[in-house]
Amino acid sequence: MSELVSTGVEGLDSILTGGITERSTVLVSGNPGTGKSIFGIQYLHHGVSEHDERGVYVSFEEDEADIRGAAESVGFDGFDEMVDDGDIVILDKREMLRETDFSTAVDRLLDTIEDGDFDRLVLDSLSMFQLFFDAEQEKRTYLLKFSDILKANGLTSLLINEQGAVFPDTEVGLENFLTDGNIYFIQTPTDSGVNRYVWVAKMRKQDIDTDIFPMEIGQGGITVHERAGGFSMMGGSDDQPSF
Repeated sequence: MSELVSTGVEGLDSILTGGITERSTVLVSGNPGTGKSIFGIQYLHHGVSEHDERGVYVSFEEDEADIRGAAESVGFDGFDEMVDDGDIVILDKREMLRETDFSTAVDRLLDTIEDGDFDRLVLDSLSMFQLFFDAEQEKRTYLLKFSDILKANGLTSLLINEQGAVFPDTEVGLENFLTDGNIYFIQTPTDSGVNRYVWVAKMRKQDIDTDIFPMEIGQGGITVHERAGGFSMMGGSDDQPSF
């Protein structure tokens, strides 16, 4: 039986019956501001602090200072020290977008993961990653190769994906079918702000709870409440909050 990798998010590991299957590649989708990047940072921080597992954060969109600042904003104690000590390696947009050539960017990433003993990886975001390609077939081929490379190097990976639509099932792209799991972060507007939810739609080789659960972001990162949100993405409940 495969080992499970804890996400470090209270409540989410229970939904996943323990965590993410080791060496899997999981797509994390949602609108901007739903907490996807915080989830990725929390995943790596937890790996170092609780399991002595080193991680790599690959960002095509932010500088290292931005990522450090995001970690500090939610109180991830010791994150700066983890980066300074090399337990978390950040490859930011200055590194990854230095060249417009895809192979150069991937070679930089491969050099990092092959030279170090890493267990976890976050790619932020897959949307930017895919801009290297014009043809859909080319995207498919390289995404499959990239996923295989991550697994071959023993990495359990989160691929963050920016989504335009509020309803997850209205934007089912090719990447959804090429990854081992799909997690959606959802937010709905209210008079006082937003309500946040998480939906684990798919995890290969795992029994999961596919209800939608409320979550919040605060000091210490993301917390998922193990009380179902009272609605289904497929509809059918009079008690559903409105999107």
